[in-house]
Amino acid sequence: MSSFRTLDDLGDVTGKVALVRVDLNLPMNGGSVTDTTRVEASAPTILELAEAGAKVLLLAHFGRPKGQRNSTMSVSMTLDAVEEVLGREVMFIPEIQGPVVEQSIGILRNGDIGLLENSRFWAGEEANDADFAAGIAANGDFFVNDAFSAAHRAHASTVGVAKILPSYAGRAMEKELKALASALEMPEQPVAAVVGGAKVSSKLAVLEHLVGKVQHLIIGGGMANTFLAGRGIDVGKSLCEHNLTDTANAIMEAADSSGCTVHLPYDVVVSQEFTANPPSLRICNVHEVAENEMILDVGPQAVEALADVLKTCHTLVWNGPMGAFETEPFDAATVALAKTAAALSAEGSLVSVAGGGDTVAALNHAGAADDFSYISTAGGAFLEWMEGKVLPGVAALRG
Repeated sequence: MSSFRTLDDLGDVTGKVALVRVDLNLPMNGGSVTDTTRVEASAPTILELAEAGAKVLLLAHFGRPKGQRNSTMSVSMTLDAVEEVLGREVMFIPEIQGPVVEQSIGILRNGDIGLLENSRFWAGEEANDADFAAGIAANGDFFVNDAFSAAHRAHASTVGVAKILPSYAGRAMEKELKALASALEMPEQPVAAVVGGAKVSSKLAVLEHLVGKVQHLIIGGGMANTFLAGRGIDVGKSLCEHNLTDTANAIMEAADSSGCTVHLPYDVVVSQEFTANPPSLRICNVHEVAENEMILDVGPQAVEALADVLKTCHTLVWNGPMGAFETEPFDAATVALAKTAAALSAEGSLVSVAGGGDTVAALNHAGAADDFSYISTAGGAFLEWMEGKVLPGVAALRG
């Protein structure tokens, strides 16, 4: 990821057409955008190119129209939000290639911005069809990818066009790639990883990759129960993938071989029911979980010990909550550990990179997000990066 072209490598762009891949797959409610975070992330790239005199054409997908036009999934639904964030008028262009796009470019003045229709309205997008990509590229002079969240997709708008036109990372993409490189490619050691969530099966590749990359692997959430069960501990009626205990043990053995310490909770918060502040709530040693109880969070002693681990580290990668953080008081471990990481980051002793949907929500809930070094809003792309996979949209930008 460390070698890629950026906007700094562009020369004079006055009058040139910039095809800019952005993420406009925005959350909606009642026809209105409810969160403009992704637009805000790409705004610096869009405005920098426009102010330099380029004609900027935004390229994006919205929803899953499966290769067919669908008025409810037109990117025009995001137009008002885009204009509000940019503080600029944006021309909506109801096509992605061909004469309509060509005519629209003729209307645009230098520094103007256009928004092309949903790339997924055409089957050639997800198929990364060469002719479709060529049709898009025909109207551009250069390509900028500023959508890391779509970089794990080998689609026409992320890879196909990049192979045809001179291609660059936008400012948001550049920031993301540098942050990720500092976390696992060229980290300051020791490195810790916090991996939580419900199931080992959803993070299997992540765990297998991380044990060879980090010195401390902190496992929380429901997946910790599978590891505990693998050690012969009765986890009661906790969420647990009993069919993966052998896999969990294999990961532990791989960690031992590579010098990675796996941290599992030794005290836990349990309850007979999963409701807010249940009367059956108690804290116990992992060996004392009753058969009618479920583990719903990491206990306070374990959290204190994990905080001490983070204080010895210089780099942290975080994905997933430590417990069922959406329901109090099972958010306590996530909140406490996140606040520790945030404080260490704020004082400059820890570089902290976090990502994934639940992760962002959990860190915001903890009030810790602002002090993390970097938080990725990408879901699948962030996970695939944690798995050690080459992201096609990033590979296409390499110089």
